[in-house]
Order: sequence, then C-alpha cells, then structure tokens
Amino acid sequence: MPRKQTPDDLNGWEPRLKDLEARSDAARSMGGTEKLERLRAQGYLDARSRIAGLLDPDSFREIGQLVGALSEKAPADAFPAGFGTIEGRPVLVGAEDFSVAGGSIGLGAADKRYRLTQLALQEKVPLVFMLHGAGHRITNALRGHGRTPNDLQGLVDLSGLVPTVCLVLGPSAGHSALAAPLMDFAAMTQKAALFSAGPPLVEAAVGEKVTKEELGGPQIHTLESGVAHNVVEDDAAALSLARRYLSYFPSNAWSTPPEHRGEDTGPRRLDALLSIIPAEDRRPYRMAEVLALLADANSLLELQPGFGGSIVTALARLGGRAVALLANDPSHKAGTLDKAAAEKGARFLQVVDSFGLPVIFLADNPGVMAGTAAEREGALRAAARLFAAQRRLRVPKLHVTLRKAFGFGSSAMGMNPFDQQTLTLAFPGATLGAMPARGGGAAAHADAGEQAELDAAESGGPYRIADQMAFDEIIDPRDLRNALLDGLTLTSVRSATGYGPRPGGGPLP
Repeated sequence: MPRKQTPDDLNGWEPRLKDLEARSDAARSMGGTEKLERLRAQGYLDARSRIAGLLDPDSFREIGQLVGALSEKAPADAFPAGFGTIEGRPVLVGAEDFSVAGGSIGLGAADKRYRLTQLALQEKVPLVFMLHGAGHRITNALRGHGRTPNDLQGLVDLSGLVPTVCLVLGPSAGHSALAAPLMDFAAMTQKAALFSAGPPLVEAAVGEKVTKEELGGPQIHTLESGVAHNVVEDDAAALSLARRYLSYFPSNAWSTPPEHRGEDTGPRRLDALLSIIPAEDRRPYRMAEVLALLADANSLLELQPGFGGSIVTALARLGGRAVALLANDPSHKAGTLDKAAAEKGARFLQVVDSFGLPVIFLADNPGVMAGTAAEREGALRAAARLFAAQRRLRVPKLHVTLRKAFGFGSSAMGMNPFDQQTLTLAFPGATLGAMPARGGGAAAHADAGEQAELDAAESGGPYRIADQMAFDEIIDPRDLRNALLDGLTLTSVRSATGYGPRPGGGPLP
C-alpha cells in the first residue's frame, strides 16, 4: 500500500491545499443545511443533486466553483455548472441554486452561463440548463458590468448546432425563463412555473392579482401557450426525461444519431393495426396507439402531447434507428390542422432536421381548419409554415396516407408527389382530393350525376394516383412497419454521415 503523505512530504503546499479545500467545501455547501432541508421538505432536489441525477455516476467535473465567493459571498454564485457524461457521451450542464440568493443570476453566474454556451459551441456537445430562480439579481444594478455577452445570445448561436434541453424545476422568472423557448426541448415539473415577471411585479405593473400557477404553471405552458413541451411529476422524472430525450439525438449537427439494437428491431407485421384504425375515415382513433405499435418496443416518446392535439410529434426508434414521427390524430378535431398543431409540427421538423433524424409522415386529415376563428388566429399562415418546414427538410422523409388527405392538409404532411420523399405509400381505400367530395360537390352545386362521379373519383383515389407513380405503392396496413424499415434501409447510405448545420441557421423559437 502507498504510504500516507505527511506534512513534510507536501513541500510547503499544505496551507494552500487546506485553503483550497475550505473554499471548495464552502462552495459545495450551497445555501446551508437549513435551506437545503427546507427545499427537500417542499419536494425539490437541490441543485447539485439535480446535476448528479442527470449525469452518469461520478462523471461531473465542475467549472466556476469559486465564482461569487469573494464578490457576492454566494457559493458558486447560485449556479453550479460543469460537464459530465450521459450514457458515456459528453454534455454540459448548469443548475440554478434556489438555496443561494433565491437562485438569482449574479454577474459572475451570468458569465458562467455564457461560458457554458461557448463551450457547447466550441466542443460541439449538448447543453442542459436547470431553472429554479428569480432572474437577474437586483443588486447587479449597483455594480458595473459593461457591455458583455449573455447566455441568451449564446443559446441563439447554438440553435441547430447542438441539442439543448431546459428543465424547469421550480418557479423561474425574467431572464431565466427566457431560456426555455430558446432551447430545443423544455420540460416542467408540477411545481414549476415560467413567467416574464412574477406575481408581485404583475400586480404592481397591471394591477392583476394572480398566483404563480395561474400565471405560468405547467398547465398554462404545456396546454395553452406551447412554451414548454412536456410536464412530469417531479425532479427525478424530469432528469430521466432529459436523458431519454438526448438519447435520440447525436451530440451535434455534424454527427449521426446513435443506434440502439434490441430485441424488437426486426420486421414484424402489425396485425393489431386493423383493430385500431377503422376503415371508415369519419370514425376517430388515437394515433398514439398506432405509433406505439409501429415503433420498436418501448421506444416512443411523444413531445407536447397536451398542445396542438390534432398533430402528434414524437421521437421513436424503428429498427434501432432514431426517427421523428409527425402524424395527424383523428381523435382530436378529426386531425384537422389548426394554428397550434401546425406551429408545433413546423418547429418539431426544424429541430429534427437539424440533427439528421429521418421523418415519417402519417397523414389522416381533412385539411386546414376552416371557420372564422381559424382565419382570425392565422391557421393558414401556420399551415404554410408547416408546409415550408417539410419542403426544406434535408433528411430522409417517408410519407404514408392512412385514410384521407385533403387539400393543403395533404401537402403540409409531405404528400406532394416527387417531393424528395424516399418512399410514398398509402393504405387501400384512402380518400384524396382538393377537398372532400361531399363538401366540394355541394359548394359547386353539383347535380346527382356529377356528385356520383366525384364520389367515385374520391374512393378510387390511391389507385388512380398510384397509376401515375405519385404513390410508390399501396400497401396492406399490416405491412406498415416492414415497408418503413425497408425505406429506412434505402436511406442508410446518405444517413451514414452527419448533415451539418442547416443553411440559414437553426430553428427559431
């Protein structure tokens, strides 16, 4: 066994090492035992426990540990940060420490946050922020900081280059809250809240008395505003979700998504699909059930399930490969494209295209939402944004028309023939056209004979289009998985290397 060092062996370093150890211990103590116990009693993990729970065991290397120790008397300036690994891959992480100055952003912490974005860009690795703080520290105004860059600028620079994840684990206000819409994926716990200004400032500014939950709780931002993607029960669930989300993505735009080979990566017929999807196209069904059956076992991760419900956006694996799924959900507004669904789908496509995930479109919709409310909220512009996003995809895209696809709703879902699809498929009996035959005939005042001809043309849609090579094949629905696996095999050569950054920059918020 090696001999234990004595003070004489340290060659004069002992007092300096003891001083460093004491300063490090002070930084790691966070807000002290009483405040940490209070946080835990409220159901929160502390900032350092959050980092440890996110990263692989014993992989965290801290940077900026002593920031704020002299200038603010604030351990790590309320923002422990550094790098580690998730499933063996490097990642950068920072967590607001609510036990120190309410997790507010001091000047040193602001520099640390920007430093993380610089390192993520330089080293081409993902970045995770964990929010639970009060925004900029009010005492910053008493100290000069000059014209310095900030992390929000850094996050914009990272868009489309490395995956970014924001976990909102408690109330988050002001500057902190702005990180959520600027990052690729934002998840909130039940105890979290996001707002540009908290309840006291809102009351002072506009006279509105409101709780933090009413102002920006998870139900607001995952169901109504769409600012956040998913809501989970607690901190542990959020950390697990972040790890899972990143597992579908490469470390950066220049590399390829990791493959996960398991027991369910081979071909199989989907016999149960016929019991899920009714042949009659007016009868609803839940698209999430179709996707769970289609994907490799236990690989489906739906994003924004509570917002824009007529479109499902999901990550999954098919044959072990990470794929993006964009599908209409006939159980919600018949799958019609409204503003929320189209905007949700468009940004999803921009994110997955940035990182090389093939996109599978499953279309079953009657078109873009009609009516005065839809026109006033801008459903047309949102549908056009979705159409433009799918048109600009660089990654492989595979399209399937399940039962119906009408008008611009079909185009937005990637059905246009010869539109750079690797594979374009349809189920037998799919109804197609510029608009549904019944409504179109009525609008045109068609007589009985003309209406019968319109109905016949609609019912024969997929075969008529396949006759002109606009569909590559009409398939038995039970062969859906196997057909898509074969299509992905065809894409494997061009998908073997990363696509690089998207021309014109990454996704906008």
